[in-house]
Amino acid sequence: MVKIGNMSLSDLSSLIFLKLGGSLITDKQRPYTPRLEVIQRLAEEITQVRMENPQMKLLLGHGAGSFGHVPAKQYGTRSGVHTSQEWLGFAEVWKEAATLNRIVTDALLKLNLPVISFSPCASVTAQDGKVQHWELYPIHSAIAAGLVPLVYGDVIFDQQRGGTILSTEDLFEYLAMQLKPQRILLAGIEEGVWTDYPNCTNLISEITPQSFHSSAFQLAGSNATDVTGGMASKVQQSLDLVQKVPGLKVLIFSGKKPGAIRAALSGDQLGTLIHA
Repeated sequence: MVKIGNMSLSDLSSLIFLKLGGSLITDKQRPYTPRLEVIQRLAEEITQVRMENPQMKLLLGHGAGSFGHVPAKQYGTRSGVHTSQEWLGFAEVWKEAATLNRIVTDALLKLNLPVISFSPCASVTAQDGKVQHWELYPIHSAIAAGLVPLVYGDVIFDQQRGGTILSTEDLFEYLAMQLKPQRILLAGIEEGVWTDYPNCTNLISEITPQSFHSSAFQLAGSNATDVTGGMASKVQQSLDLVQKVPGLKVLIFSGKKPGAIRAALSGDQLGTLIHA
């Protein structure tokens, strides 16, 4: 059994991943616009649940929203980075992603949540848009010490593309295969997965690989600038992941309503549940 400090990897069986979507914490229709009141409320809910459950093992992530996605689209960063102008764009996306991360981190730290941010750009190596290597000892150690690791969608050096962008879901996918969390909570602005987006009259409460392939779901992407895909890619990634990680459940829900993050962390089923 691999051990880090006094914690074995089996101790991570109750680990929860929580993503704060870019559409939730920023105004994706207005470039570089954080929703500061929303970020503050979410930070309060996360901190309150953690204070009530101090043994809770939690890993946080957040999207880039109207920060990183704007220059990323301008420079086509996700597709590859080779020219001097594209590398300038790479640096600009990095700056904007880090700026939003600082805002989120500060909000959590002000409430005394022991969060520590890990920049994916500095530690992840990609191969054609997929994580190839990530030294996870620091993240393991943070969890063992009772800290809350925080990752976020970021630019990544890629051995084939030169540079690329990995979304929080891309990072969660790799981390889930290594850390085997119990639940992944994806909080955005949509109530969950709709069969008829953008009309949004019929919410799907549960999706399994069997039900997905036997039904005519009409899944769309994002209605705002999003270079890493919208709901369709979230659902497909989640379906792939729950088949690879035994017992994993993924929840796609809205974090707009006060108390939703608290409820999801506490085990309530909101929105759409995806499982094997």
